[in-house]
Amino acid sequence: MEADKKPHSQPQQSWSDLPLEMAGLVLSLLPAYADRARFAAVCPQWRAAARQLQPPPLPLISLPDGTFYSLMYDKPFRFPDCGFQGYKNVCGSWLVFSRAHGCFLVDPFSRATVALPALSSVRLRPPNAVAKWSEYGGPKFADPYITWMHINDSEELRISKLIMCSPHLVAALVGIGHTSQILMCQPGALWWSVRAYDQCKDFEDMSFYQGKLYAIAKDENLLVVNISEDHSTGDPQVSWIGQAIRGDSPPWYSCVFDDNSMALKKLYLVESRGMLLMVRRTIWCQFPEPGEGNEVIAGKNEFEVFQADFERSRWVKVSTVGDDQVLFVGRKCSRSMSVSQYGLPGDHIFFLDDDEDNRIEYAYEEENTSFGVFSMRSRSIRSGDPNISWKRCAEMYLAAWLFPQDR
Repeated sequence: MEADKKPHSQPQQSWSDLPLEMAGLVLSLLPAYADRARFAAVCPQWRAAARQLQPPPLPLISLPDGTFYSLMYDKPFRFPDCGFQGYKNVCGSWLVFSRAHGCFLVDPFSRATVALPALSSVRLRPPNAVAKWSEYGGPKFADPYITWMHINDSEELRISKLIMCSPHLVAALVGIGHTSQILMCQPGALWWSVRAYDQCKDFEDMSFYQGKLYAIAKDENLLVVNISEDHSTGDPQVSWIGQAIRGDSPPWYSCVFDDNSMALKKLYLVESRGMLLMVRRTIWCQFPEPGEGNEVIAGKNEFEVFQADFERSRWVKVSTVGDDQVLFVGRKCSRSMSVSQYGLPGDHIFFLDDDEDNRIEYAYEEENTSFGVFSMRSRSIRSGDPNISWKRCAEMYLAAWLFPQDR
């Protein structure tokens, strides 16, 4: 009889059957990288959906004590069961640690590592290189110029910038204070190949753009670095450095004005929407009045952005970085990102007070620091988030942007 018939059993539903468009809606509500990583860990289908649908994650603010901040939350967090304290540099999604026998990179998201040799293993190119001699019988690069031969044995040698150009090629700015040299290496091999007689320059930043390595000097000259291979060892080497753009801005002098103020400059290179940009940051500092101490206090920041015009070999000033674009700039790592999907306003520059190089030149009135936001439209600056802050002490000067990579 009809009454004795059992209803058809419904197939059991699985979370893995979540339609792709629904997965996209869920992901759009999870702006924090940690939450999106948990979503991707549910099952292979969700992991594939996360890779296909989610936009690039926003960067984290990383501090050397192992504390991290997400821009979408105002509470700090730490990665579980891992000690990421004491890093010396940041390179994209990598934290860079120095050890006596070398340095190594750690991706705190994937736990992947890459080993790099110590700076003491620098191999000069060519092996028997000596200083070039001028027509006057003396060294071509004599004092006050600094050459790599002068600083090779210094204990103060440090990496100021590190770039993973590819899985098999690493570039670095290495030097003392404001003078540095461009070096290359292959992970896992003896590294750094440099000409012993090359003069160390006042490099401000470096960027790998459209398959070429570029460096910008304090005078805003943009230099292109030609990378070749040593025929005898196969190691990468800097074969020559040419000028791509000549900085045409007026000479920048750190002079004290009548109101006891002085302007200091920082430069950043950022690739954005297929263009190479130079960000010029001016920090206005105030000298104390007589009897008020001897500390120079940093104050207002100003920003200007220029696009590289390689055909005409010049910098062209721009008034916008894009309605949905934000430039995240820092001494260790900079990047441009689209942020409209996160509800953040575009055409802004997010910047850090990562002033380890300048801590002798100026100080700050407040003990705590955070990140600042500059509007290209209104030319104004506001605090990024008053709830995201850290103490401004020597250990905290290395705050940096860390950019997670979706996998």
